[in-house]
Amino acid sequence: MDVVASIIELKSNSLDRVEAWATTLKERTDEAMATLQDEGVSIESWFHFSLDGKDYLLCYMRAESIKKASEVVRSSPHAIDAYHQQFKKDTWVGGKSARLLVDLVNDRKQL
Repeated sequence: MDVVASIIELKSNSLDRVEAWATTLKERTDEAMATLQDEGVSIESWFHFSLDGKDYLLCYMRAESIKKASEVVRSSPHAIDAYHQQFKKDTWVGGKSARLLVDLVNDRKQL
């Protein structure tokens, strides 16, 4: 299982577009979940934060293979993936992946 976290700097004045994107993903959950299934992604979470006058997104993803997930999304037949790719072009300055230090998974059942 692969785990990745990335920080993406947003272009100025992108917050309205970010909110619209998040709303769209929530409204089209079934389609978004179908893409995660195709990509082998079990968790994909997005967060917004501001720091020193700039806006950022933080993405956390857990997948069978991040490489496979990236390859699948490039040829995805799902319209939601094309929407997401356009969102990235419209709003992202760039990003950096974080180095994983600790990954704890509580999969033990409580007795």
